[in-house]
Amino acid sequence: MSTNPADPLVALGALPGVPDAVDSVRKAVDRVYGHRVMRRRSTEVTSEAALRGARASAALSGADWALEEVRRRTDFGGDAEARTVGAALRLGAEAGQLLSIWRQSPMRVLARLHLVAAGDPEAAAGTAPGAPARVVADTVGRPRRDGESVDEPLIEAPLPGADEVAGRLEGLADLIVAGSEAPALVTAAVVHGELLALRPFTSYSGLVARAAERIVLIGSGLDPKAVCPAEVGHAEQGRAAYVAAFEGYLSGTPDGMAAWIAHCGRAVELGVRESTAVCEALQRGAA
Repeated sequence: MSTNPADPLVALGALPGVPDAVDSVRKAVDRVYGHRVMRRRSTEVTSEAALRGARASAALSGADWALEEVRRRTDFGGDAEARTVGAALRLGAEAGQLLSIWRQSPMRVLARLHLVAAGDPEAAAGTAPGAPARVVADTVGRPRRDGESVDEPLIEAPLPGADEVAGRLEGLADLIVAGSEAPALVTAAVVHGELLALRPFTSYSGLVARAAERIVLIGSGLDPKAVCPAEVGHAEQGRAAYVAAFEGYLSGTPDGMAAWIAHCGRAVELGVRESTAVCEALQRGAA
């Protein structure tokens, strides 16, 4: 329940097309949760959803590996693509461990997500191997400062300055802590979009944004077993569609915001479709 008397997310939930998107997502999620396999083997579906979601998120960040390659590999410390896939996998595993902290301290969670994504801190700091340790300590797990470069494939929108990043992160955190009566899809889309717009870290901000979206969807109770990987849907709709929808978020217009929320809703539905296919495969004994 919201404790915020001026809840801006509620207004977004009433934009044209958004209630329909919310209803469609809810029905899709209910269908996969009603699958008979979910009653007996939901942990297997959850694990597979995390793997497929990580693969998809990495693909959006420029490391488009085949699922079986991600499943097969054990070493993710090689080139930049391998590090991106490894970061996405670590975030997928970590997200579910941070649910209880998110509503009390979202900034702490975001810092933790970046630390987890970094894994190899030299890569996360955007420095060459052998760079001074102080550079690593100064970049990982905290918002970027003015003058620091940002490595975020795909998103080419202008970067907000450090002061704007700090202010908007604080505003986002306040919204999360206050709570909202808006549907989970709306909150998740805004968290995702705002982090993507800010790119608050020197690296892996896109991966962190999509992991935060996942945390909201799980923690809200919409997808408590984490079997609806929105990342899969974002990737399936294509990078061009992802960027185009995100530009709607950046515009701040009612139509643009509604289009972004609907895009995120479709991503969840496609994630549901992916996990439904996993359930069917498990039922046939093929997975």
